[in-house]
Amino acid sequence: MKNHSRLFCVTQFILLLTLLSACASPAPAVPDFPQFILVTQDPNASPTSTPFQPSGLIVTDVPSFTPVPPTQVPTQTFTPLPASPTTDPATTAVSTPGNSSRTNYILYATLDFTAHTLSVDETIRYYNNTGAALSDIFLSVQPNLYGNVFILNSISQDGAALTTFALNGQRLGLNLPQQLQPGSATTLTLSFNLNIPAKSSTGIFGYDFNQVNLVEWYPMVVPRDANGGWILHDPISYGEHLVYDSSDIEVNLKTDSDVIVAASAPSEPNGEWTRYRLYGARTFAMSASNEFIMTDTAVGDVVIRSYYFDGYQAAGDAMLFAAMQAVSIYSAKFAPYPYQTLSVVQTDIHDGQEYDGLVMLATDFYGEYSGGARNNLTTIGVHEIAHQWWFGLVGNDQALEPWLDEAMSVYSEHIFYEFNYPGQVNWWWQFRVDYFKPGGYVDTSIYNGGTFRTYTNAVYLNGAHFIDDLRGRMGDDAFFAFLKDYASRYSRGQVTSAGFFATVREHTNADISDLIAEYFSGSY
Repeated sequence: MKNHSRLFCVTQFILLLTLLSACASPAPAVPDFPQFILVTQDPNASPTSTPFQPSGLIVTDVPSFTPVPPTQVPTQTFTPLPASPTTDPATTAVSTPGNSSRTNYILYATLDFTAHTLSVDETIRYYNNTGAALSDIFLSVQPNLYGNVFILNSISQDGAALTTFALNGQRLGLNLPQQLQPGSATTLTLSFNLNIPAKSSTGIFGYDFNQVNLVEWYPMVVPRDANGGWILHDPISYGEHLVYDSSDIEVNLKTDSDVIVAASAPSEPNGEWTRYRLYGARTFAMSASNEFIMTDTAVGDVVIRSYYFDGYQAAGDAMLFAAMQAVSIYSAKFAPYPYQTLSVVQTDIHDGQEYDGLVMLATDFYGEYSGGARNNLTTIGVHEIAHQWWFGLVGNDQALEPWLDEAMSVYSEHIFYEFNYPGQVNWWWQFRVDYFKPGGYVDTSIYNGGTFRTYTNAVYLNGAHFIDDLRGRMGDDAFFAFLKDYASRYSRGQVTSAGFFATVREHTNADISDLIAEYFSGSY
């Protein structure tokens, strides 16, 4: 085990250098700050594929820096999560209406790192905010897509064992003995075990020789749609299929003493447990290893940690610096960073993947890194970090309207380079977007995208061209005002394409009908 934890006392100096670098160029100034279908797809298929370029192009230098130091007993009865601390940026920096009735998840989990097992007691406090009486509740259980992985020991509602439920593939349907009335709440308790599977070369969930990734690992109540159906789409080999309500999550963890855990939230002692609390989030992810090296820094009150393996320090430190730059500029341009911490984790996948407060990046990106900001590690790293806003803060249906988070995150890469490396914006367009000759309708769903390449060309890359054209039509002042209003208005909620365009039209009188006709199959 290696733990080179070092907080950055010189963070503010580094941030000043970053901003001065941007201001020294002509770049703009930074302002103040359906129903269910049995799954037949391979569940180890990568849930997110961000289109990236092969390595080997010329790199440019980034500013150098030297890291220096910055400044448990479970209960079986339900106790609501405490209100977020006043210093929690998730509540003080961003409006979070209705968080007193967000679903609460409290989990006590014991991880046997060597045996690759996890035993969990989960308590869910579910609030019926649907406006209708409910006779059933449906949960997503992603580990059940794997053979002999998810073992449900017991389930109860308000202290009484439930016997009328059905676990089928990724869905767990509960028939309630009595209807849950609008505005009422109920407590679900589950006990389950995970036999953590070996991770495939392209998958994320599971273990390999030195790491355990726990993503989408606990049962989660899925949202309801406007027609009264529970939203749990069928998985596909590319693109995310899950839709999440915003929730408050507490995870209490026990594991081997030599294991370092990268998590979606900061850790704190809770008796014999280590406790993590995450407010207003879609999901909670963890990665554990007894070989992690960790360095960290801070942007204001937000602690950023880079977890990587021996032999990858240059890339790990460079990604930490890029993450600091990304959090700084995105906080200025979109909304304050939604959580207390950000973990950037090296893992053996083929691409990148976002979760609330945590992103994972392919070891190949670390291995091909040779300095500078012109590389896959930086572009895809800041793409996944942008998802903290366009997925975590502002939610959407990732299966039916994936452009709302993916096109926005690709264009956020443009914003990152524009304000940090303005001389590299043209390179970014060629490397990340135009090399692939993108085309197709931006509002393509994961089910009608055709191939991985045609899907990403339409949703990700042509989507970036649409947003750039929209910005040009609106003008910079109106465009960035729109981004801030959009992030605030849909904070911790769900947005649709119609909501996106309604917000755009509140910030411009320009006619954008031709852009919609060019880039979209639908009318908005």
